[in-house]
Amino acid sequence: MNALALVLLGLTGVAGLALVLGGRPAPQLRAAAMAALLAAAAAAAWAGGDATGTELGVATVLAVLASVAGGGPVATGVLHAADPAAVGVGGGAQDPEILRGGAWIGVLERAALTGTLLAGWPEGLAVVLAVKGLGRFAELRSPAAAERFIVGTLASALWAAACAGLVLLLRV
Repeated sequence: MNALALVLLGLTGVAGLALVLGGRPAPQLRAAAMAALLAAAAAAAWAGGDATGTELGVATVLAVLASVAGGGPVATGVLHAADPAAVGVGGGAQDPEILRGGAWIGVLERAALTGTLLAGWPEGLAVVLAVKGLGRFAELRSPAAAERFIVGTLASALWAAACAGLVLLLRV
């Protein structure tokens, strides 16, 4: 079962890269597909029992890959689902001028969050999110920007935590 968990975790990372580069299906469908893959990997990890040191090493690398690559489609899907522009309010998730550079910041954020959790330093979550908030502080005066920041950050952070949690399931 641990081998299945590793394969599914690897597929999650590869699918994330493919969706970022290809991006054909609807954003919410991409997010759901990523979540389903990660949930299947977590179920296999939970049922798999104790993992060897090699399996843990591979799982750690794959979890960071899945977190970084798969988090983009997940955060985008959540932002599209929460988009106020869908009900006629301007300045929603589709507005390219709101919080420019967010995709790259999200990649770095997820890598840092996953790394701090895997290193056993959950306090790092507060540090990473505080630095991100301080860096974006001036841009958050707009209600649309603040909403996008909160929704995107929470989706990204929860995805990173879920990817790290899969490795923690294998450690038990």
